[in-house]
Amino acid sequence: MSNSYRYVDPDYTYIDSKSGVLKNLADITDSQDLLFFESVTVTKRINELHNNPIKINGIESLFSIHQHLFQDIYGWAGKKRLVEISKDGKQFFPTSHFENAFNFIDTLIESFKNTKRDNSHEIAEKLAEILDNVNYLHPFRDGNGRAQREFLRMLALEKGMSLNLNPPDDKNVYERYMKGTVNSDVKILKELIFELIS
Repeated sequence: MSNSYRYVDPDYTYIDSKSGVLKNLADITDSQDLLFFESVTVTKRINELHNNPIKINGIESLFSIHQHLFQDIYGWAGKKRLVEISKDGKQFFPTSHFENAFNFIDTLIESFKNTKRDNSHEIAEKLAEILDNVNYLHPFRDGNGRAQREFLRMLALEKGMSLNLNPPDDKNVYERYMKGTVNSDVKILKELIFELIS
């Protein structure tokens, strides 16, 4: 699975021009050290969200989740990106049209909230559609996957369901999740979510 992201950031808005590492609150300039620091602090913050979940009120709740997860690491935690991002030649949603996307995703969330709890297939289908659109939006410079997985987990929780899109040591789930999100394959995402929700 390729991981070739490209960022249009000629002004070094997010990257330290000398080290090439994301500017961070800890002033870490080694990419491996930052990766370790990020992993430890985000894991701690995820555990906090498991104990005190955020109520999903719309797309703004995704920003609250991102801010919570990355508050110790980045000054731009919880803020929409100011640069364009593409992966493997496919561009994510352009920043100039974010407001339209936010409104559309809010309608998807509202539709999900109106779904009956006993209809697991419809819940999985609506969650897959939300995930696909949130992933295409990719509103943050970094940490989109972790924030959106927590976002989906909390949406499922509001229906009294458990959903873990990042189970430890389950390569199959991760590969299917990546295939579904990278290729915008809602069918794969729906099947995966349906299998995982309980």
